[in-house]
Amino acid sequence: MASIKMIPEEEATGKVKEIYDDIKSRLGIDFVPNLYKVMAAKPAYLEANWNKVKAVMIEPGKLDRLTKEIIATAVSAVLGCEY
Repeated sequence: MASIKMIPEEEATGKVKEIYDDIKSRLGIDFVPNLYKVMAAKPAYLEANWNKVKAVMIEPGKLDRLTKEIIATAVSAVLGCEY
């Protein structure tokens, strides 16, 4: 049994729904990853983390988005991340 409640997309309202919609749109996917559903219990925390992800991973910079994602995946693999 999960000890942290996830906020399903169909239950999201207000700011959480806005952020969920932005996540799907910016990432080009049709679902909200569980990581963000867990954060949604604290909308301010979800918003802060999503803004960080957008700034680092999505906004233009010296590296393109694909390179950033490859680096993130490689670091996760090296650290043994199971998510």
